[in-house]
Amino acid sequence: MTPQFVLTMGREALTLLLMISMPVLGVVLAVGLLVSIFQAVTQIHEATLAFVPKLVAAMVVFAVVGPWMLTTLVDYLRRTIEAIPTVVG
Repeated sequence: MTPQFVLTMGREALTLLLMISMPVLGVVLAVGLLVSIFQAVTQIHEATLAFVPKLVAAMVVFAVVGPWMLTTLVDYLRRTIEAIPTVVG
């Protein structure tokens, strides 16, 4: 196992992590921003008002993008497991 291989695998893992988490984080961030603007305009500062829409948005994103996330993770895991014999031997 070369240092270059380890760095490449680590870079691929971090890239995959960012790529998979971005849809959920982006939507939750946008919903949180809209809810905070609504709270600032109406001066309603209720904690559940901020939490529930973000939770619902995250569930919707997981329902829509979940299959893509799963296939991407399975492909990465398959490539990693298939690379074990070349690394060890």
